[in-house]
Amino acid sequence: MSETGMVQVYTGAGKGKTTAALGLAVRAIGQGLTVHIIQFMKGNIDYGELKTARRLAPDLTITQMGRETFVDREHPDEIDRQWAEKGMALARELVRDRACDVLILDEINVAMDFKLVTEGEVLKLIQEKPETMEMILTGRYAPVAVIKVADLVTEMLEIKHYYHEGVEARRGFEL
Repeated sequence: MSETGMVQVYTGAGKGKTTAALGLAVRAIGQGLTVHIIQFMKGNIDYGELKTARRLAPDLTITQMGRETFVDREHPDEIDRQWAEKGMALARELVRDRACDVLILDEINVAMDFKLVTEGEVLKLIQEKPETMEMILTGRYAPVAVIKVADLVTEMLEIKHYYHEGVEARRGFEL
C-alpha cells in the first residue's frame, strides 16, 4: 500500500461526484483508514450518507457546513460565507492535527465558484496536507489552479439525466 496521499478532484456537470467520493470513502474504511467528509453548502438535509456515517463511526465522520436552502450564486448571504469559513477552519484543523487518513471536501469547488471561500485558501490547504493524507475535492467548476496541483482529475459529463424529465430527487439515490 502506498504511503503517499494524493489529491483527487471530481468535477463537471454530470451526476456522481459526491457518490464517487463516498465510494472511495467506503473502500478506504474497508482497508482500515479513517475518513472525514466536510460537506460545504449542505445542511439539515437527510442524505443517506449521514445515516451510513452513523453506522460506520468512528471510521467515517460527515460534517455539514451549510443551510438546507440553495445559495444565491450572485448574492450569497453572509451566513453562507460564515458556514463556508467554519468548514475551512475545520479542514485546516484536521490537516494540522493529522486527524484522518482521507479528507473529502464535498462541494468545495462550488464554494470557491460562489466566492464563499477563496482559491488561495484551498490551494494553501492542499499544500499543507500531510504527505500521507488523501484529499478529495468535489463539485462543479473546479478552478484551473486546483486542477493543476491535483494528482487525479475526473470530469463527470452529463449525457442524459431523468431530472430533465421532471423526476425529483429520490431517497437512496440523490438523497
